[in-house]
Amino acid sequence: MDAVRALLGPKHVLISGIMQYSMLWGIMIGFTITAAISTATLKRSACFHEKGANAECEVSGNSYMLAFGALEILLSQFPNLEKVTFLSVIATVTSLAYALMALCLSIAKFSIQHEAKGTIMVAMAGEGLATSTKIWQVFQALGNIAFSYTYSMLLLEIQDTLKSPPAENRAMKRVTLYAIGGTALFYTSLGCMGYVAFGADVPGNYLTGFYKPLWLVDIANLAVIIHLIVGYQVFAQTIFAMNEKSLATRWQAHGSFFNKIYTIRFQYCKRDYSFQFTPSRLLLRTGFVIFTTLVAMLFPFFNAILGLLGAISFWPLTVYFPLNMYMVQANIKRGNSTWMMFQVLSLLCLVVSLVSAIGSVADMLEHLKHAQLFHINL
Repeated sequence: MDAVRALLGPKHVLISGIMQYSMLWGIMIGFTITAAISTATLKRSACFHEKGANAECEVSGNSYMLAFGALEILLSQFPNLEKVTFLSVIATVTSLAYALMALCLSIAKFSIQHEAKGTIMVAMAGEGLATSTKIWQVFQALGNIAFSYTYSMLLLEIQDTLKSPPAENRAMKRVTLYAIGGTALFYTSLGCMGYVAFGADVPGNYLTGFYKPLWLVDIANLAVIIHLIVGYQVFAQTIFAMNEKSLATRWQAHGSFFNKIYTIRFQYCKRDYSFQFTPSRLLLRTGFVIFTTLVAMLFPFFNAILGLLGAISFWPLTVYFPLNMYMVQANIKRGNSTWMMFQVLSLLCLVVSLVSAIGSVADMLEHLKHAQLFHINL
């Protein structure tokens, strides 16, 4: 937002802020849904192990979402991101772990069945689906892909922490090339192997398609749950900081509500512990996490939520603002060839965002026809 204010002016800051923080909040909703799905998968895995592969092991997701929300309420009491740096490390390690396990499981599944389930002919994929449903799902898939471009929001934040020499922008270009190139190659191979292994029946939450070996699938799902528990706070703390700073500025007369620290001391196993909090942190953060959990319980549609988030954020945050900031910084004149090329690129990406949003909303509406309020079966 500071970069937008410096290069594009205050008029663009409000739109940029709304889009950015909406994206962060949407990710928190997606994390809540995914955590419930992964926990339910662990429960089903135990059921299959006990009763056999053909047993009916339907699991309700309400209790898991509530448990996840309760845990996040506790973690949200950390004062700021500086106090949860270790959570970022855990999130990175567990993310890489379950992705590698999913890739290995896909390769193993393909090697056992000796044939590729997927086809490059889109018209032949999903033969039992109506043409309109296929179109909506293709549009939604574009949103899922667009969701992976959220790195643009973090690039300047990371670059700001680098020391010089060498120049920050040069170091960042090199790091971005290696990091994004390697990540893209890895996750593209993961997506391709998933399609080869499952075809059109590949599940939105990848790991829910595997049942054997149970121990490896369980470890992978456990890694997902740990990643989501700690990763949730990385996004939540950013929103907390913005909200509390904004409210403290507006309500300066109530400074004690935001700044006065209370301490509760207690003993456990003959050791002294203390819990520090401010009224704003305890009440506002708790209320926000509860509200986020309730929204996740209302719309527990993993793929559709992911696609909608990608659609909403892709064009403004990844294309429009970065391109316009670059044109201002590089003094690119309106009407020249570079300007025209950027406008065409921006228009194409806007179309991608629009059709992705349409596909995701259509999928959500289709799910809502068969859904009951606060009744989630995963």
